Amino acid sequence: MKVLLLKDVYKLGRAGDVKKVANGYGRNYLIPQGLAVLATPGALKQAERIRAAADARRTLLNQELSTVAEALQGQKLIFPARASETGRMYGSVTSRMIAEQVNEKFGAEINHRQVETQPIRSLGVYQVPIRLTLDLVPEVTVIVHREGEAPETAYGELEEGMEPQAVEVETEAAAEPVAEALEAVSEAVNQPDTQPETAPEDDETTSEVQ
Repeated sequence: MKVLLLKDVYKLGRAGDVKKVANGYGRNYLIPQGLAVLATPGALKQAERIRAAADARRTLLNQELSTVAEALQGQKLIFPARASETGRMYGSVTSRMIAEQVNEKFGAEINHRQVETQPIRSLGVYQVPIRLTLDLVPEVTVIVHREGEAPETAYGELEEGMEPQAVEVETEAAAEPVAEALEAVSEAVNQPDTQPETAPEDDETTSEVQ
């Protein structure tokens, strides 16, 4: 089926675009969520108006959140975990846990649906995107290390050929500029223009690291 996007949809398109999607995805998710309508001749007449309004709002939001994106880019989040000898964890680090640490550490109000990752189930170092808008997707470094060991040991879990990097635990002073930037636009972050391509996983049932 063909739909006209009413809002930006992450990994699918921008408001005003006409996209061909699976019937189930369109009827069960995009249309009920108010993200799209059927691409009828009447709806297509509104495409340019929808696109212009969305472009203006997106530009404003990108300007407001650019400082936040710069502040979050490259920040390190550290999670100790219990794991087997092979590095397989007895639990996982979920998108909700990552969002909570970002919020606590930097004074933000990021929703877990803005954290683009599946549950992390092995020790190691991961680059995790945080979707602020369709155009602003900073990455944070998530370090999952074995309980009782230093965070640096997580780099020993990197795949062969990957270069280890120095791990620096963030201090409160380092977090202050990020907190200030996020506080100024927290309301905008709570209402991002974008939505995930598929319905977000329910990570409530995922066993979290103790």
